[in-house]
Amino acid sequence: MAKNAPYGDNARKGAIKQRTQFQTPSGLWAKRDVITGRIMDIKKDGTKFKGVRMEK
Repeated sequence: MAKNAPYGDNARKGAIKQRTQFQTPSGLWAKRDVITGRIMDIKKDGTKFKGVRMEK
């Protein structure tokens, strides 16, 4: 299980293994649940999610 670092240094310990991320045709990054395949979240600022695997 991934956890945020306890000291507030904006880092994550470990990867989130049940989620992947991909870039939509509009250029935004979306996070998908591996088990269900549903899109969980889309980032509006155009940056990637931290600690989430990339889809192939």
